[in-house]
Amino acid sequence: MAFSIDHLGIAVKSLAAAKSIYEKLGLSVSPEETVAHEQVRLVMVPVGESRLELLEATSDDSTIAKFIAKRGEGLHHVCLRVPDLPAAVDRLKKDGVRLVSEEIKTGAGGHKYVFVHPASTGGVLLELVQE
Repeated sequence: MAFSIDHLGIAVKSLAAAKSIYEKLGLSVSPEETVAHEQVRLVMVPVGESRLELLEATSDDSTIAKFIAKRGEGLHHVCLRVPDLPAAVDRLKKDGVRLVSEEIKTGAGGHKYVFVHPASTGGVLLELVQE
């Protein structure tokens, strides 16, 4: 499996309001899912071979709530699907790339993921995920 764009994460104030435009376009929207340790509720909107991930904060001190307070709603992160996440993380660590967390976590849909800090990516929060 090669690298590909898994999804684009979009921070929103309201999932109900945000997903309606995609439903009006005729796209399917996944059932809502909560990732408690990230303090976020989300839906996925499949678009071609990728997806849009709509993210709503479940707590005022969550990462998404802080992002929206500082920057407003909008693109939060880009997620790349990688064939071997532990190998990718090891390679990045050896090259001195800054990660948001050294730990590979489990998120929505049971996917394993890690975030690469925007300081190492030209200002873009980059998520790496492996199914």
